[in-house]
Amino acid sequence: MAAFAHLLRENRNYRWTWCGQVVSEIGDHFNNIAVFSLALANTGSAMVVSGVMLSRAIPMVLAGPLAGIALDRLDRKRIMIASDLARAAIAAGFILTIDRGHTWLLYLLSALLMFASPFFTSGRASILPTIASRAQLHTANSLTQTTQWTTLTIGTLAAGASVAQFGYRGAFLFNALSFLFSAACIARLRAASSFRAERRDLGEDRVLRPWHEYAEGLRYMRTTPLVFAIGLVHVGWATGGGAAQILFSLFGEVVFRRGAAGIGTIWGSAGAGLLVGGAFAHRLGRRIGFSGYKRAIWICYIIHGGAYVLFSQVEQYWLALVFIGLSRAAVAVSSVLNFTQLLRHIPDAYRGRVFATIETLTWTTMMVSMTAAGLAAGTWGPRAIGAASGLLSSSTAALWIWANWKGRMGEPPAVGVGPEEVEVHGDPTV
Repeated sequence: MAAFAHLLRENRNYRWTWCGQVVSEIGDHFNNIAVFSLALANTGSAMVVSGVMLSRAIPMVLAGPLAGIALDRLDRKRIMIASDLARAAIAAGFILTIDRGHTWLLYLLSALLMFASPFFTSGRASILPTIASRAQLHTANSLTQTTQWTTLTIGTLAAGASVAQFGYRGAFLFNALSFLFSAACIARLRAASSFRAERRDLGEDRVLRPWHEYAEGLRYMRTTPLVFAIGLVHVGWATGGGAAQILFSLFGEVVFRRGAAGIGTIWGSAGAGLLVGGAFAHRLGRRIGFSGYKRAIWICYIIHGGAYVLFSQVEQYWLALVFIGLSRAAVAVSSVLNFTQLLRHIPDAYRGRVFATIETLTWTTMMVSMTAAGLAAGTWGPRAIGAASGLLSSSTAALWIWANWKGRMGEPPAVGVGPEEVEVHGDPTV
């Protein structure tokens, strides 16, 4: 925690990014809980929840390549601000869905909201080595992800209680205002040169043929074993992780019969596990070498999948919350360690495309998983689907062990520039 406090105190750019992250991500979870609860309240159908999730996943898949190309060509800071402003307008539109009962409007607004998201989320990952020195990078990555999970815990618990007590309108309004706050924070960032990627190969042929440029990013990933393996890890998790997005709502509403507050509590317990895992990963990442890192990944995925299976089967509500917390703690450790490796080894010129591609692959797989879970819900119960989801997510461990045993995951050279070239230290009181 002392390292986190030191980073926030000394690094002006990161401090503003972090402040925007806190508020906007809490707003995101207000939207999530309100939308899923409203959809179930209006229809009582698990397929509608699946439909809402798909309406969010498909645009993420479509937007990913566009976001990757844009982030590696244009000013990343400006793209992030534009994304925030667009999402603020869209988030306010959800207020129209409360009294009209038009499920199609939930689908449309969810699709628009998520289409704009990769331009911000991949942008934030891409600029992290620009606003933090190499010495600060692991701490900055750990704090960014730990904050994401802290806001998940706070946001889902607060949203569940708020929606149950005060209704949906306030949740949607807060989400819209949170994006405006985030845009204001990103506007305060300063860099020694600019927030554009360093590109020396962007000739006229590439300007006119951007998809060839995206294909180049895919070739880079394919020919860099560690980056390729991390991408596959995310795909493996998403085979069961997509179904989990629907199951959280079903377990809260249907299995344990606790309504919106139950959905919020399950998400909040998952967030608490992520928070604990993130803090542990920060300490672990500073102590283990590359071999220890690779060993930690497959251990985490075995724990994650096993704990999720247990979550889906226990009868006691409190015990289910314990197991979902443990499952997500293991996910957090692997996520922090993986992203630190990516930030250390991906050249700046490819960073936007790599992060956007990983996000696209993850959401594509989640989309398939969510569709399968929604269809299966008509035949099998949530507990059976949950057990299958946990086993699928754990399958990643076997693939990772095999690749490491075959010697296919060597450590690529570290890349980046020195702190004096990238980092802008403002007055810590600003």
